[in-house]
Amino acid sequence: MLRDILSGKSSIDPSQLAGAAGLPSDPASVAALMNQLQGALFSGGDGSINWDIALKQGQERAAAGQLTPTDAERAALQQAFRIAALWLDDVTAVAELLTAPGLITRKEWVTATMPLWTQLASPVASSISDALTRVLTEQAPEELRGMIANAGQVMRSLGGTLFAMQLGQVVGQLSSEVVSGGDVGIPLMGEEEAVLLPQNVAAFGEGLDIPADQVHIYLAVRELAHARLFRHSRWLRLHLISSVTEFARGIRIDTERLEELASTFDPSNPEELRQAMVNGSLIPPKTDAQLAALGRLETMLALVEGWVDVVTAEATERLPSSGAIAETVRRRRASGGPAESAFAALVGLELRPRRLREAAAMWQAVTDAVGNDARDALWAHPDLLPTAQDLDDPSGLVARLTGAASGEEPVLDEIDQALEDLLRDDGTERPHEE
Repeated sequence: MLRDILSGKSSIDPSQLAGAAGLPSDPASVAALMNQLQGALFSGGDGSINWDIALKQGQERAAAGQLTPTDAERAALQQAFRIAALWLDDVTAVAELLTAPGLITRKEWVTATMPLWTQLASPVASSISDALTRVLTEQAPEELRGMIANAGQVMRSLGGTLFAMQLGQVVGQLSSEVVSGGDVGIPLMGEEEAVLLPQNVAAFGEGLDIPADQVHIYLAVRELAHARLFRHSRWLRLHLISSVTEFARGIRIDTERLEELASTFDPSNPEELRQAMVNGSLIPPKTDAQLAALGRLETMLALVEGWVDVVTAEATERLPSSGAIAETVRRRRASGGPAESAFAALVGLELRPRRLREAAAMWQAVTDAVGNDARDALWAHPDLLPTAQDLDDPSGLVARLTGAASGEEPVLDEIDQALEDLLRDDGTERPHEE
């Protein structure tokens, strides 16, 4: 069937298959899709995924609606970055960036961020390829199994190619929605890079009835705060990325659902296949290990975004419309966008921090109690960071921090008390705190 489709002998319309896969169905895009799949099917290959296809797809999608910023737009945003840096210096001791913040186009954003996107999506792509290979082997008639014994690598290449093309389309679409490098929560641009996308910043400000310079400064403050945090906490970027890949590594494809779709697939009506691919129904419910990893990831994302919200609010107090812009950011983040939903369907993971309001309230309580320096000192090491329990009730964390600030000896929990008792040279136990 695959050979017939790709050689043009089949009655199945390739544009319908492209639409079912979430890819453009115009003639040029369909021709490119067929060429890519033909290459994957007939070249044999070693079964690895050619992620260059994702980059090319993403760049083409981003360039389709891209506008080059004018000199005036660049000058305005660069001035906003300079003001943002001065205002942040007043509210946080987190160090400045060593690299000057930049302004990039949508296509440049795709090029810069695609290596991380492919790293995050790679475990899922492997699961899809494995599932296709397993279904092919298990469902083949007995008399054909000898013929397809070596088809595993071909199917892996085919499945990986289709996934890479879908990922490229998602990232390309996402490039039209993000306004900055840190807009999705994880540091896509690197540890010391802060960028804004002028075209998307302009789109963000449309219809807000707020002066453009205030929007520019607010978004510049948010982006610089996000980038500075990841430079200050060198461990944080790797920690977040590892948490995402830990979650993604546990994803498996529901081969029974895949077989069911294959047995009932109507080439003239691919809507069922399209729905299965965009609603994530091929990915089974999360395991306990995945739920635990997801909980840790969501807490960390909430801590990062909550800190950025609190620092940005304090730094932009002198902006008359800062509250209105902040509310727009919150609504935008809560609703997400089409590309974010597509990424969630592809990888089975939403990048929105669910506990953002609790995290922001906790960081504000800490700031009010012990000040900015003590608040930011919690990012020195992962063991110092607030926990999910602290988000539920910040009072215990605030009490510990205020006690430490006043010189009180901390109350040890049972584990720390036992360790201290073991390490005492004289063998006497320290009196337990009530």
